[in-house]
Amino acid sequence: MKEIVVTGYRTTGKLHIGNLLGNILNMLDLQEKYKCFFFFANLHALTTDFKDTSEIMNNVKIQLAEFLALGINPDKSILYVQSDIPEIAELTLYFSMLTPISRMQRNPTYKEQLKELFNKDIKMMGFLGYPILMTSDILIVHADNVPVGEDQLPHIEITRELARRFNKLYGKYFKVPKALVTKAGRVPGIDGRKMSKSYGNAIYLSDEPDVIRNKVRMMITDPKRVYKTDKGHPDICDVFYLHKSFSKEEIGNIEKECKNALIGCTQCKENLAEKISNYLSDFREKRADFLNDTDYLKKVLEDGKNTVREITKETIKQVRHRMKLMSF
Repeated sequence: MKEIVVTGYRTTGKLHIGNLLGNILNMLDLQEKYKCFFFFANLHALTTDFKDTSEIMNNVKIQLAEFLALGINPDKSILYVQSDIPEIAELTLYFSMLTPISRMQRNPTYKEQLKELFNKDIKMMGFLGYPILMTSDILIVHADNVPVGEDQLPHIEITRELARRFNKLYGKYFKVPKALVTKAGRVPGIDGRKMSKSYGNAIYLSDEPDVIRNKVRMMITDPKRVYKTDKGHPDICDVFYLHKSFSKEEIGNIEKECKNALIGCTQCKENLAEKISNYLSDFREKRADFLNDTDYLKKVLEDGKNTVREITKETIKQVRHRMKLMSF
């Protein structure tokens, strides 16, 4: 039996290069090694976007089509929508009874996000209890491993704490999952900050070649290189960072040309834009095909829901039994 991996993706819209390099390529690798549960976290999206929910389900459709176009395979991975699994919400309620409020308030990720999202109305119970919902996502399918970045490790520790607490109070039942820490670096956006939808600095996977070209032209290059004849420092250049992913076979030559001022930053950007566009050309065609086949997208999610609910119904039955909440 393969070990189980579960990971969720917030339904915030189109995927960008940061998502590809930071998460999706890792997911493609995981589906070859593990039994993978990949879900669209539309309930998590409510924690910051509860005032306007009009695009959440359309974002599910877009992200599913993009996942499939990138190679996430429904024959290898189980794809489903978080809100289609009502047992997740029920388990979240039970776990919330076992969680001190002070434990949630000490969560370092919560404190950081209060600062970062100061312009959002997030001082809500749902946002504070985000890690409890995440715990239910993970434990309800009995995951062995959870792929996360280092910033999500505090949430995984809360999951492990709640699994142990439940097992101690009601008898051993839940696995205590491990974190699979992804080593993806910070992918720079066109303004030098981390690539993010909220910053408006993202190169989207669905962008047409001319859009990609214009965005790459705006990217920040080596700040120490003022003139074309100045020797470059590729290790501090955002354009070179992306070349390492999209120009792997030529990276040694690109580095040499930069360091010896044999190519200017403008031409280097043009080359990168072409590489990115070529890399994504097949993806764009597949994405369009999937978006036009709504029936197939619905079938993928329906199949995923049915598979997951066979597991989650039994999980909730066992939880109720152990908590002595079964009907008499």
